[in-house]
Amino acid sequence: MSMPNRTQYRGRPPVAGELWLHGRHAVAAALANRTRTVHRLFPTEDREAGGRAPPPRLSQPEGGGGAPAPRRRGIPVETVGRRLLDRRFSTGAVHQGIALHCDPLSPPDLDVIAEPAGPARLLLLDRVSDPRNVGAVLRSAEAFGARAVILPAVGAPAETAALAKAAAGALERVPLARVVNLARTLERLKAAGYWFAALDGEADLPLGRLDLTGRIGLVLGAEGAGIRRLVRRACDFEAAIPMSSGADSLNVAVAASIALYEAHRQTYMSGAAANVS
Repeated sequence: MSMPNRTQYRGRPPVAGELWLHGRHAVAAALANRTRTVHRLFPTEDREAGGRAPPPRLSQPEGGGGAPAPRRRGIPVETVGRRLLDRRFSTGAVHQGIALHCDPLSPPDLDVIAEPAGPARLLLLDRVSDPRNVGAVLRSAEAFGARAVILPAVGAPAETAALAKAAAGALERVPLARVVNLARTLERLKAAGYWFAALDGEADLPLGRLDLTGRIGLVLGAEGAGIRRLVRRACDFEAAIPMSSGADSLNVAVAASIALYEAHRQTYMSGAAANVS
């Protein structure tokens, strides 16, 4: 495939469907992801001059010695002025002097996500529209061993630079699946042995009272809007994260982190108990 030349990039408006990523962790993870189609890497002149520390695996050789990793993969590297990246991304975007032009990731197959047997954790987000929240959820999903994050195809944020940057590389490593109907997806996953807990601040059952060590799905909704009725009805339990009496609600990304930590803690403790016995 022929590559766009240098003049095509300078100052041209974004093209519908293309993806630009920015930030050290998001770009480094995308370069390390062999399933990601990458068109061109854009470090700024001050980064190339050593004024800022390069992100991991951008300037180190692959396989011990040789050319820098992007060039070894045949990825063109074009040094640009910082103002060019300032203009390309929205006001206030912290691009850290590095950007990547690439294709969006191919969507994961839900059957592949559901197929492996044994304990597993899934996160399902309903009516969560902020890309930074989705990115933060992906980051927690990776930290606490979730198999995938699942979103409705309509209403959820697309793969964007803001989402990738908030995910800090987890977008490349945690499958992000989009489904037509979230309630039907829950039923489909139940047939694969999963059960589901809807997180609701007004539920009577504390989340820690549930056994979260098996094949579970944690379903969360946006602040205020919450989880839709049909999705909630498809869940097996409704549970709450206990909070101080003066607290109203938690940001969805924070709630996801707490819920995933509890599931991870229970799994770790059950494994530790088995080792002792």
